[in-house]
Amino acid sequence: LSPPCSYGLPHRLPAPVSLGPGARRSLERTRWTRGCFPPRSACSAVLSALGSLLSQVIERSRRKPGTSKSVDLSGPLRFAIYGFLFTGPLSHYFYLYLEQLIPPDAAFAVIKRLLVDRLLVAPPFLVLFFFVMNLLEGKDLSAFTEKMRSSYWAALKMNWKVWTPVQFVNVNYVPLQFRVLFGNLVALFWFAYLASIKK
Repeated sequence: LSPPCSYGLPHRLPAPVSLGPGARRSLERTRWTRGCFPPRSACSAVLSALGSLLSQVIERSRRKPGTSKSVDLSGPLRFAIYGFLFTGPLSHYFYLYLEQLIPPDAAFAVIKRLLVDRLLVAPPFLVLFFFVMNLLEGKDLSAFTEKMRSSYWAALKMNWKVWTPVQFVNVNYVPLQFRVLFGNLVALFWFAYLASIKK
């Protein structure tokens, strides 16, 4: 049987003689959360769509009286697809891999984890966002190139400002089984920002 998801009790691993406490904890957490990404993908899809809707609500609240304030559902749908297929699964496996790559008891683990996330993961993940959204909108490569030229650097700087303190807490102090959920809650507002710069 597959191990329970983050809301159940963890299975205990046998105590191998060759594993230290840090590695053992890491393996237990990995086993605890393996196979749990479908509900997390669904959560990412819902919160991504809500972020897009929030962006529309803010934009429409600033419009002059008498202008159309109808909701465009295609935007939230695209964000839901992106959240389900990419944000949820990739975040799930990234946190599992990071836990094994840099165990909590490794030297300078707090700093190393943050640097991996901020410098190695965040930049390509943002490129992936623009690329997938470009495809979902049915645009060509030239539109993607233009969007990267006009918006990528500003979005990356905002990502570093917003997510660096969030991820410092998340990758170091939030229990592994709750990291995707924690990130998704913050991502609600982050996707609202991304939806606003997509316009």
